[in-house]
Amino acid sequence: MYVIGTAGHVDHGKSTLVQALSGINPDRLREERERQMTIDLGFAWLTLPSGTEVSVVDVPGHEDFLKNMLAGVGGIDVALLVVAADEAVMPQTREHLAILDLLRIPRGVIALTKVDLVSDEEWLDLVTEEVRELAQGTVMADASIVPVSAVTGRGLPELVAELDRLTEQSTPRRNIGRPRLPIDRVFSVSGFGTVITGTLSDGIFSVGDDVAIVPGDLAARVRGLQTHKTKVDQVLPGYRVAMNLGRVATEDLARGQVVTRPGTIRPTLLVDARLEVLRDVPRPLEHNMAVELYVGAARVEASLRLLDADALGPGESGLVQLRLAAPLVAARGDRYIVRLASPSMTLGGGEILNAHPRRRHRRRHPEVIASLEALETGDPQEILAHLLGPRQALPVSEVVAMSDLPRDEALAALRELLDGDRVVLLSAQTQGLDAPGVMDAGVASRAAWEALVQRTSSALRAYHARYALRTGMPREELKSRLNMETALFAGLLSRAEAEGLVRLTPTTVALRDHEATLTPAQQEAADRLLEAFRRAPYTPPSLAQAEEQVGATVLEYLFESGALVKVSDDVVFSAETRADMEQRLVAFLREHDQATVAEVRDLFGTSRKFALGFLEDLDRRRVTKRLGDVRILR
Repeated sequence: MYVIGTAGHVDHGKSTLVQALSGINPDRLREERERQMTIDLGFAWLTLPSGTEVSVVDVPGHEDFLKNMLAGVGGIDVALLVVAADEAVMPQTREHLAILDLLRIPRGVIALTKVDLVSDEEWLDLVTEEVRELAQGTVMADASIVPVSAVTGRGLPELVAELDRLTEQSTPRRNIGRPRLPIDRVFSVSGFGTVITGTLSDGIFSVGDDVAIVPGDLAARVRGLQTHKTKVDQVLPGYRVAMNLGRVATEDLARGQVVTRPGTIRPTLLVDARLEVLRDVPRPLEHNMAVELYVGAARVEASLRLLDADALGPGESGLVQLRLAAPLVAARGDRYIVRLASPSMTLGGGEILNAHPRRRHRRRHPEVIASLEALETGDPQEILAHLLGPRQALPVSEVVAMSDLPRDEALAALRELLDGDRVVLLSAQTQGLDAPGVMDAGVASRAAWEALVQRTSSALRAYHARYALRTGMPREELKSRLNMETALFAGLLSRAEAEGLVRLTPTTVALRDHEATLTPAQQEAADRLLEAFRRAPYTPPSLAQAEEQVGATVLEYLFESGALVKVSDDVVFSAETRADMEQRLVAFLREHDQATVAEVRDLFGTSRKFALGFLEDLDRRRVTKRLGDVRILR
């Protein structure tokens, strides 16, 4: 499926030509038909002589509705630039052609309409020459110019044949398994509910799919799909789609939002890009100037930050970062347009290089410039390497998504980077990218990994110096210090342990060479306390008495080292005693089925306080279960 999009000045006959080609009037609004002027996007379709079925998006030509034109022109494969023969090139002809060029629409044809109103063939030749000159240096430079009349039918067969030839040359839209459907219309159909339309890219949707609408964090389900008013079970990249959505109301949706699979795409507030300035802008573009950004069907206000220049003059190109006033869905490789709101004017456009930069860039920073230029080359390995950068770790799934490469191609490039030791997988798995669940694992550049190791080592070293008797730093405290997400932090610890850098317990992290060692005086106090626990194993000192005897620091060391075990707020046993008591009670319960607190007290010749603390500890560890006044084995 391919999409043909019209472009051209108001009243140059775009909609009339579409109706003559397809038999469908694309002007669907009453106001459009009354004023005989396209205001919003119109849609039609036709079957070409080769049997190829194509969609047609008809856009408004009036400058007041150019934002609507931009919502429809981004998803087209073939441009149909319309110029009225009786009026020749007009202002919106120039602006629409500039937009087609900035969006790099790969193929197009120029229809010279209303030739029935021109009796002078010499005038027609002059208009043709003017159009040809205008197209030079643009994507339409080699486009055929076909004189047509929607009234008499002159040239329509030739135009259809040229459209057929161009669509046969077009490359099918890619499928990278991450469908994006930018919404260009939202409406409700009686008996069906919410319906949206758009042009699908990057993946496939099927009836019954769970979907997400972003920005907005809305969840919905695909209840039905249509293309050209025909029900289908599945739609492929490049299709014009009408999608019936369940679980979401029309008032919650708007043009510019994107339908996608849950968890695959997130909106952004920063975009890195290459900007090409049009040659006829009246003045240079300045740093931090306010612009309107158009991507897909979306429009958002933005601040234009120039990264490698103080200003960009007419016809110049530069690297920029756009800071957005509202969230937007975009991907690396998307084409975009920037305009001035007042006076209304197209300034330029280009290609998005990174849709999710982690921070605002410093201007004229060599590392930033080099990274963006590497993203611009399109080499898969360099794209992944520079998306990771020298300071961050990311989930493999996020790196693949940010690359905007097909999944297999991105993983192949990542595998080469791993083999070349340019990146590190945050996992102890020896299978690397072939390990189960690897898409959730973290990955970092070699520089970022070394920086993480350095930060981890410094944090642990400082902690060990301050708390020499503790076996290690609590995991949550280290995670907070490193400011890492849970999954990435777990991967960091797994990799660091595998490389012999740290020693892990279920709750703590320590440097491999860290040993908690008591001073002679502390060791003597600890020995005396442990001897007291051995002399009275079932009625040992309380927590308060133990702390008074050795101090809080040594007592904490004895807990962490496993010599003592705290079973309740004030009851402490030696580890050996608790293990012995547990073994004896389990044997008792196997013989007697149940035990009361009093029976446990008598079994060990202790007091109710110690017996109750011991039993509550067994309940928490799911060894026993309380039923009323008795305990049974779980």
